[in-house]
Amino acid sequence: MRGGQTERPATGPGPAGRTRVHRRGRAVVLTLVLVLVLLLAWPVGLAMWANGRLHHVSALSAAAATPGTTYLLAGSDQRPADMQDGTAGARSDTILLLHVPTSGPTALISIPRDSYVPIPGHGSNKINAAYSWGGPKLLVATVEKLTGMKVDHYVEVGFGGIETVVNAVGGVHLCSDLNVNDQLSGLVWTPGCRTVDGTTALAFSRMRYSDPTGDVGRTARQRQVISAITKVAASPSVLLSPGKQVALVRAGSDSLTVDDATGVLDLARLALDFRAATGPKGITGTPPIKNLDYRPGNVGATVQLDPATTPTFFAQIRDGKLPAGTVGGTPK
Repeated sequence: MRGGQTERPATGPGPAGRTRVHRRGRAVVLTLVLVLVLLLAWPVGLAMWANGRLHHVSALSAAAATPGTTYLLAGSDQRPADMQDGTAGARSDTILLLHVPTSGPTALISIPRDSYVPIPGHGSNKINAAYSWGGPKLLVATVEKLTGMKVDHYVEVGFGGIETVVNAVGGVHLCSDLNVNDQLSGLVWTPGCRTVDGTTALAFSRMRYSDPTGDVGRTARQRQVISAITKVAASPSVLLSPGKQVALVRAGSDSLTVDDATGVLDLARLALDFRAATGPKGITGTPPIKNLDYRPGNVGATVQLDPATTPTFFAQIRDGKLPAGTVGGTPK
């Protein structure tokens, strides 16, 4: 007893205190559950939204399946006649074959747009003419005839797609040893590395006339630009920013066209396979080139792939038999 009062034993909070503690505990649990649901629902919802925005086109052939998975990436170029370079109509300035064998290194092979190849139903001509004459279907059939590989997924990027996607991720880091002031592409570059916006990245991937290696050098820069985009897209600066994710999906889906069977999950696998090909354990480059100024007739200057080694080259790519590293390039 203290001051005439009976001292209450210290047995913990009363019923009201316990109720407040339980309420706080439930609130914390509900908050954690809500955060978890949002974290899980956001990527699912984003993927569903992206999938619904994709443009689809009939592109794949009925060719027999070949081992592994093969993607054909095409950069389409639909330009008005009064554009600076005077090229009207549709062209495929970028043709990339990405192949994942059942075993062996993943390969990313740039097929120069001026490669002189057989085009089904049209004789031989520059490979980019296939797109102009018959769209994705004829381009796919032409690549399959050239490589001996069945194309499983077709992905086409519109002419302005690179610019909008690069801007959506906040720019990409590019490197070149060239000193360039190219009026046709608009590229102004001094030797070195720097982070650039979409306009410069697009010019970087288009420029060829001021490059001493011509289209071969351009294909290398195109691979560098796409590799830089995939690297930034997988970085924390994008993955932790819902705003950048939405901007990237909107920019990408606005500029992408895929075959009827390809969806967002296929594109996600493509991005992972692209990173594997451009990493230290992958293969990048061109098919074997014999002549960069081959003039077979009235089609002007073309790129002649080496007829003696090209079939074996693509068979080795298909079967995963080539070692990792850089292949092809300008003829010795």
